[in-house]
Parts: sequence; structure tokens; C-alpha cells
Amino acid sequence: MMTIEQAKWEAEKIQKSLTEVREALDYDGLAKKAEELRAEQAKDNFWDDMENAQKINKDLSRIESKMKHYDKLYAQGEDLEVLIELTEDSSDEGAMDELQKEINSFSDAVEALKLETLLKGKYDANNAILTLHAGAGGTEAQDWANMLYRMYTRYAERVGYKVVELDKLAGDEAGIKSVTFKVIGENAYGYLKAEKGVHRLVRISPFDSNARRHTSFASLEVMPEIENKNEIKINPEDLKIDTYRSGGAGGQHVNKTESAIRITHIPTGIIVQCQNERSQIQNREQAMGMLISKLIEKQERERLEKETELKGDLKKIEWGSQIRSYVFCPYTMVKDHRTGCETGNITAVMDGDIEQFIFDYLKKAN
Repeated sequence: MMTIEQAKWEAEKIQKSLTEVREALDYDGLAKKAEELRAEQAKDNFWDDMENAQKINKDLSRIESKMKHYDKLYAQGEDLEVLIELTEDSSDEGAMDELQKEINSFSDAVEALKLETLLKGKYDANNAILTLHAGAGGTEAQDWANMLYRMYTRYAERVGYKVVELDKLAGDEAGIKSVTFKVIGENAYGYLKAEKGVHRLVRISPFDSNARRHTSFASLEVMPEIENKNEIKINPEDLKIDTYRSGGAGGQHVNKTESAIRITHIPTGIIVQCQNERSQIQNREQAMGMLISKLIEKQERERLEKETELKGDLKKIEWGSQIRSYVFCPYTMVKDHRTGCETGNITAVMDGDIEQFIFDYLKKAN
């Protein structure tokens, strides 16, 4: 059991780390910027330029969110100091156990905020657009893609993100051939970009009457949602636009109108499609947004590859890189091949508990 002296030492160490986080956040600079933005909001003509006003509001909201997060942890640190004093004077045997829990909770929260300060990429704060593709292997691979889709939607629920499905192609018998969905929330791309690559499954297939072990693959593509659509120029002559009838649920409207959109960017061969919205115009707007995101992501990847080798395998983000294995049989284990992070609790992972892999990747990638 932890002694009171050890508790004091641990608390002091965490407080020192929190001070470093304040410096990394540039808390004083954020406070100054927030005041400037509030002054802009107070101007009589603030809403004359709607687009600029919305940008200012969004920037202020992000800054205030960061500051509130730090303020909450600072207050938690002060409460911990009081708890240490009370525990030192207490004769209750359970008091030290409670103190240990509080120290662990404080440490985890500070570490999470510390990792957030590492997300300084140009698009890290943006929403993320993810596309899952089932690999070769028919129904088994399509079921695996569906399992991963569920894993990421559960992860989003755990951390307070919202998921919007943009396009989905059902499997032949079960599962999905592909799905594209948007994850909406602060730093969604910054965190989820760590998940890009090929995910491998090993299990006894429920679709094999002989109960043999199968290995399946699914690939995940992750792009930032681009807020400024003018950030990249697209020549309309470079686009091939097709319409088709949406599939899946939706009733008569889905079955009778060609509202789904498929856009091909001829110079790069990139193809995007959307059938989530009811109108062709809305689907076209969503698809164009996805295309811009893909082109930006491609541009950023090429820039990074030219600048540096990016610390070997750890930061490689190209297609085909197998990043993680999920083994259900003959033992249970999930292992990230880039960092070595692993766990035997595969049920929790498939239920969205993937922060350990994301955080470990971010720590070692920076």
C-alpha cells in the first residue's frame, strides 16, 4: 500500500507535469486571444460578415474548451492536496485506498491533456472522415469490417463524439463491403489518424461449417474534414460525376430517385460517393467535401514523405501498412505492431476501448 510520503511525492510529480502542460498550451496566450475574440464579438457589425463571425465563434469555443479543461485539472490538483492532508490526519484504513484512486485519476487526466497538446498538426482539431473497406475473403472479411465499424462508433460514444454515416455498401450475406462515416468532435482527426492502416483478425469463423480458423483484413482510411472548401482548387473538367439509386433503408424515395452521387477525380483516380442525404444536391455537397478532404490528405502525406522519413515505421501512414492484429483464437490478444502496445481484453477493445492504442501511438510518434 502507498504511504503518505509516497502520495505526496506522486502528487508533486503530477503537479509538475501539469505546469508543463500549461506552458505547452500557452495558457496565457490563449487567455489573451480569447479576450481579443470576445472584443470582436462585441462589435456592432459583428454579424455583417456571417462566415467570419462563425469562424470567430468557433475559434473562441475551442480556446475556451482548452482553458476550461486545464482549469478543471488545476482545481482537481488543489482538491488532491486537501485530501492528502485529511488522509494524513485520518485513522480510517480505507482513506489511503481512496487517496490512491484519486492520485491515479488525476495522473490519467493530466496525461490525457498532455497528449492533447501534442495535436498541433494543421488539421488535428478538425472532424474526421473515416472509410472502412473489407479485404479479400468474402463474408468473413465483410463481417470483420462491420465489427470495426461498431468498434469506432462505440469509441466515439465513449469520448463524446458524434457519428454521421455518409455511405454504406452492404455485404453479400452479412457485414459490409465498405462504409464511410464522419466523426464530429474536437481533435477527432488528431486522435483517429493513428488508426489509419490495415487491421487483421484471427478467429474461428462463424461462417465456416468446419469451424476452421480464418485470417481476415480490413483497411481504414482517415481524412480530416476540411472547413475551408477554398483551401484546394479543383478544376470542374477534372471531375466525372455519376448519379445512381441509393441502396438500403429509405422507402420509396430511395428506390425511385437517383439521389446518390459518385465523383471521380480523373487526375488522381480518387473516387468518393455519398447516398446518406435525401436530395442529390446534399449528397453532391457531401461528396465534394469528401473529395477535398482526400486531396488535402494526399497532399499532406506527400509533403511529409518529402520532408522526412518520419521516424521509420512508427509514423508511416501509407496504404497497406498492417498496424494491428486482433486475435480471438487460440488465445485472446490485441497488439499494435507499431508500438508494441497490447492487451488481452479483446472484448473491451471491440466495445470501443481503444484509447490505450491511440495514446501510445501519439506518445511515441512525437
